[in-house]
Amino acid sequence: MALLRDLGNTLGRWTGRPVAHVDKDSGDPDARRVRAAAEAADWATVRDVLDARPESEDRTGLLWAVGEVAGTERWIADIVAAEPQDPLPRLVAAVRHINWAWEARTAARASQVSREQFQLFHDRLATAESWLYEVAEREPGWTSPWYGLQVTGRGLQVERKVALRRFEATVRRDPHHLGAHQQRLQQVCDKWGGSHEEMHAFARASAFAAPGGTFLGQLVAVAHLEHWLALDSGPDSRYIRRPEVVASLNEAADHSIRHPDFVRGRGWLQVHNTFAMAFSLAGDVASARECFRATEGRVTEFPWYYLNGSAPAKAYKECRSSTGG
Repeated sequence: MALLRDLGNTLGRWTGRPVAHVDKDSGDPDARRVRAAAEAADWATVRDVLDARPESEDRTGLLWAVGEVAGTERWIADIVAAEPQDPLPRLVAAVRHINWAWEARTAARASQVSREQFQLFHDRLATAESWLYEVAEREPGWTSPWYGLQVTGRGLQVERKVALRRFEATVRRDPHHLGAHQQRLQQVCDKWGGSHEEMHAFARASAFAAPGGTFLGQLVAVAHLEHWLALDSGPDSRYIRRPEVVASLNEAADHSIRHPDFVRGRGWLQVHNTFAMAFSLAGDVASARECFRATEGRVTEFPWYYLNGSAPAKAYKECRSSTGG
């Protein structure tokens, strides 16, 4: 293994490109630390990391790092019981139940999911919702419980007006919260009961209502990728290579990642990966190369799993090679 790794590093130097690898935490050392603590059932460290990240600085990423750790549902239940007045254990338990629900459902098509799986999926999401509402009531200024309710609402297929209220509650607390806008975009896209027109309108309105340099320009790229994904082979390529789509992607990039006020804060890596994929599929080689070079070989699972769910780094490398990035 060491020999293969050394060979890969050598080839990366030969081509002048960094070796591509999935960066699960998008370069956030706190995410790695809190995930390791959750794996060790170390609540003291989990709490310390979460307490050190204010809600105003988007704590949802760290919460999801904990929530993705299998087995967290067992030890966090003891913390919830031992600290009934503390909202933080309930918030962690809720996020874990959201992830645990999707583990039960799996990523299979609805027709391939059993009745028992769906029941478990809904039961776990319902438990998460009850805890999230408790936390939201106890900590009315927190963003993360409302973001969590956006996720559970999509899984439970709440009414459209309810879904909208949850999004609005999230962005009242954090107007440019990228995750909240990403969830809302999914809610209004065709595969979740919306339409391509509604999705594109939401993406553009959100991106260009925000100040230049925010991450919300990514929504325009995601909307085009979702539209591309919904089409059959052939029409999908023709769609994303339309001149107006390429122009739309560049306009969004100019307002976000190319804007002089853009800062590489938490989440920037996924934004660049998204534009890299969109530009490469659109055939805008120069723009794609610019984005690939900015990522320095660090791959985020989203959106590359749209091309290769089991090996997103492979999809990244293939697209990067096609652009010379």
